[in-house]
Amino acid sequence: METYESNTFDSYNPVDGSVLASYPNTSASDVNGAVNRARAASVAWQALGFRGRRKVLLKWAADITKNVEEIAELVRAETGKPISDSTLEATLALGHLAWAAKHAESVLSKQHRPSGLLMFNMKTNVTRVPMGVVGVIGPWNYPIFTPMGSIAYALAAGNTVVFKPSEFTPGVGYWLATSFANIAPFPDIFTCVTGLPDTGKALTEAAVDKISFTGSTRTAKKVAAACAERMVPVVLECGGKDPVIIAADADINRAAEYSLWSAMSNAGQTCIGAERIYVVDKVADKFIAKITDLAKQIHPGEDANYGPATAPSQLKVIQSHIDDAAAMGAKFAIGGVDSVKAPYVEPVIMLDVPENSTAVTEETFGPTLVINRTSDIAEAIALANATRYGLAASVWSKRNGEKIASQLQCGMVSVNSVIAFAAIASVPFGGVKDSGYGRVHGPEGLMEFTYPRTVVKTIFNIPIVFTTFGRTKFADKFIKFAIKTLHSKGIG
Repeated sequence: METYESNTFDSYNPVDGSVLASYPNTSASDVNGAVNRARAASVAWQALGFRGRRKVLLKWAADITKNVEEIAELVRAETGKPISDSTLEATLALGHLAWAAKHAESVLSKQHRPSGLLMFNMKTNVTRVPMGVVGVIGPWNYPIFTPMGSIAYALAAGNTVVFKPSEFTPGVGYWLATSFANIAPFPDIFTCVTGLPDTGKALTEAAVDKISFTGSTRTAKKVAAACAERMVPVVLECGGKDPVIIAADADINRAAEYSLWSAMSNAGQTCIGAERIYVVDKVADKFIAKITDLAKQIHPGEDANYGPATAPSQLKVIQSHIDDAAAMGAKFAIGGVDSVKAPYVEPVIMLDVPENSTAVTEETFGPTLVINRTSDIAEAIALANATRYGLAASVWSKRNGEKIASQLQCGMVSVNSVIAFAAIASVPFGGVKDSGYGRVHGPEGLMEFTYPRTVVKTIFNIPIVFTTFGRTKFADKFIKFAIKTLHSKGIG
């Protein structure tokens, strides 16, 4: 793991504000140095081939597994989340690492394509080529799971990676890079540059070939703008205002239990967690009563159901959304305007919240939940889609779940479950609208960190040639004949 001669900054325990450790605040010149070394290492990393990289990545997975309690404890310390949640997060990250390592070859291997009638003497293939050096900028809410969705897939595809973790969770990033260095066949395949926001900015301006960013929409737009100046492609995984739809035929008890967990776990700091629930009138009273009873049983704390706000500044956002809902006439099934008790936020469930309240329109990222009634499913779908975000959703219906899901404007939907897609490594993860673009996870995640290269080769020469100034009238007639034969009847 590289260290740099630069200023340092501290990592804090969000529960009590105590200093956990100090890390380098990596300068722009040192970021550039890390990227340049990654560039040099990328040649040898690509040369290992799919099977060579697979061995390295699976060895890394084994090393993380052996030390999973250590990394889980570090995640707990830097985020404040319960150790059970930290361990689950690390476990899910390992699943993605292993999947990417094992499936990169089958997904990205050379493909042979048909050349068509006019080019029947040609051999055509498409290969997926690694981008080169990928810069990954990670978040603090899931400091190992989320960035691993880019790191693992980029590495498996043949890229080297420079990772800038959140300034709130630098220790997790440093630990991951050190773990990789323990098993790496040579240096600079995967490195970590810790630092404050300027370090992340420097990475977006360095000579990387792609950036994968997770964070707020506001910052994502700045990242995209900076990269656009140099035509550097980006993957943007931003926030959400994720809806839950409860149909009349839903399993109410299960829907209430799972929706509450989706909204409150990790202190509500989950981009794919529930923030809005639309429940049809017919079952609204029963659902609200059930979820309220369940919410009374959960509490924040060091050894409780969920931890503190990892980023202290988020408390102001949460408070402002609660205050706005209250001012606009919302009712509180549980909690209220006094539920923010730094560093924790008690569970808050708001009812009948006007759709133009910031508690409905903006990402809260806290343990709060809006529940609004709808006359029918059509209205629920319309309200669920009436947002500038489009990340994830959850639908509860015994008979029409998939039909409802097909009408939602978002990247991922769980039917009769919540957040299930995040644990399934074979499916893509990402959003639309202000929730970002590009995909991680699954085959799409592997392809995201490559570009297609087409190669067409002449197998044998034919007397009729088209790509020459010596093209004959007979060749022109043959082209017309072939086109009419293939397309004149409009039959597929």
